[in-house]
Amino acid sequence: MTLDWSGFTPIPALLGGALIGLAAALLLLALGRIAGISGIVGGLLRRPDRAETPWRLAFVLGLGLAPLAWTLVAALPPPRIAADTPTLVAAGLLVGFGARLGSGCTSGHGVCGLSRLSPRSLAATLTFMATGFLTVFAVRHLI
Repeated sequence: MTLDWSGFTPIPALLGGALIGLAAALLLLALGRIAGISGIVGGLLRRPDRAETPWRLAFVLGLGLAPLAWTLVAALPPPRIAADTPTLVAAGLLVGFGARLGSGCTSGHGVCGLSRLSPRSLAATLTFMATGFLTVFAVRHLI
C-alpha cells in the first residue's frame, strides 16, 4: 500500500471537522436537537411534524448543497466515483438500512454521541470503524 502524500490535506480536514462540530453544537444549543443525519431524515420520512419540518429540510438541503457550493467557490475538480448508478443506489439503501438498524449513523454516533460521552455511541463508532477496516482489508488483500 502506498500513501498519496500530495493528497494529504490536514488543514482543510481540520477546518471541515471544526465546522461539523460547530454546526452540531449550534443545532443542540439552538433547538436542543442532535445532529444525527439518520434521525433527521427519519423525522422527515415518518409523519412529519409541521414545526420540525423546516429545520430538518434546511439541514438535509444544506448537506446536499454545501459540496456544490464549495466546488463552485474553490473550483475543485469533480469527484471521480468508480461505480455505476445501480451500485450507488444499492449502497445508499444499505447504508440507510444499517443506520436505522444501529439507531443512528456514523455522524450521529461519532460526532454527537461521542461528544456527549455516550457509551452506546462509543460501541457503535468502534463497530463502524472496525467493520470499515476489515472491509478495506478484505477487498484489498483477500478478494
